[in-house]
Amino acid sequence: MATNFLINGSEFSDNFIPKDAFTTGGLWGWGDNYMMQFGDGTQYTRINSPVLLSGYYNNWKQLPFGGETIQLGAIKTDGTLWKWGVASYGGNAGNNTSIDNSVPVQVAGTWKQISGYVNRSAGIKTDGTLWNWGAHNLGFDYGRLGDNSTVSSRSSPVQTAVGGTNWKMVSVGQYHTAAIKTDGTLWLWGGGNNGQLGHNSTSIASTPVQTVAGGTNWRQVSCYGRITMATKTDGTLWTWGSGYVGGLGNGSTSDRSSPVQVGTGTDWKLVSCGNYNGSAIKTDGTLWVWGNNSDYGQLGDGTNTNRSSPVQTIAGGNNWKSVCNGGYLNAAIKTDGTLWVWGYNGTNSLGDGTTTHRSSPVQTLVGGNNWKSVMCSSWAGYGFMLALRDNS
Repeated sequence: MATNFLINGSEFSDNFIPKDAFTTGGLWGWGDNYMMQFGDGTQYTRINSPVLLSGYYNNWKQLPFGGETIQLGAIKTDGTLWKWGVASYGGNAGNNTSIDNSVPVQVAGTWKQISGYVNRSAGIKTDGTLWNWGAHNLGFDYGRLGDNSTVSSRSSPVQTAVGGTNWKMVSVGQYHTAAIKTDGTLWLWGGGNNGQLGHNSTSIASTPVQTVAGGTNWRQVSCYGRITMATKTDGTLWTWGSGYVGGLGNGSTSDRSSPVQVGTGTDWKLVSCGNYNGSAIKTDGTLWVWGNNSDYGQLGDGTNTNRSSPVQTIAGGNNWKSVCNGGYLNAAIKTDGTLWVWGYNGTNSLGDGTTTHRSSPVQTLVGGNNWKSVMCSSWAGYGFMLALRDNS
């Protein structure tokens, strides 16, 4: 049964993900398990097609938003947050230790949303407060936790230097983090080496700062490596940071330290940022991609050609509901509940029973029309996916 959530009177599902993504379901996984990504007590064993993970049946509500890789997490229907995987790089387990866990361990508190990347996490609690934990630096850039300190790591959640109880959504990238408040303002912190903080500078920010674009109409934001992508309530799409191989989708390969609009359209619904590439769905249900495509055909347009402006996937159609960009691989769910995957497949990460990279969307070996949400990730040659499926 779908469950809706409120943040200061505003319905969370309307602001972030579709309501039906909150349908309770079982947790499925496939691909690489080198970092204990499946949390089922095993390690190293690959899974070449989706399986219902042991112990994960009908009480999971939300997967992390972003490219979590070596430390995973998910929220249950009771609001509890559970983490598993490698935690020795920065204490990303969030339980005041740096101990690796092959099965889930609980993080204190009740939570609405979680996001992470490699060795760092951020989440919003049910009271609307924003918390960060994990590695604070990569040896050269401090400030990634936004708590105005230069400690090496935090093994338990700490609040950002900009507090409040009106945080709506958060997205964690490799070097930086972005979050939107219920008042529609957009805040970023961490490394800004390619301008990904959008404050007209390449400097570090250890405290959240607003983009130079300002405004109170930011709807959704997504971070990955050195890029930030966001949509506004007016349907416009904006990107900034590294322009390498056209990753900003604005027809250029130049870096941008302040938000620039992608085209002139006002029909963009949601966006997902990857490794120098992006994926987005329009209000008409069409799916568009751009940026780096030369490695594994991760744009799904049937080629290995980089694109500096949005193009549709070769699958076409106007019934795409959600999309996840995992760097070198993608996954998307249609309105009919079917799950489609493409890109890097070297570690069985596409779940189609092969290790063949796919430049066009294909379904996993386990088909069906009851997929609710999906997260995908590829890092350092390891690719895998987790998905929620209605098992009722």
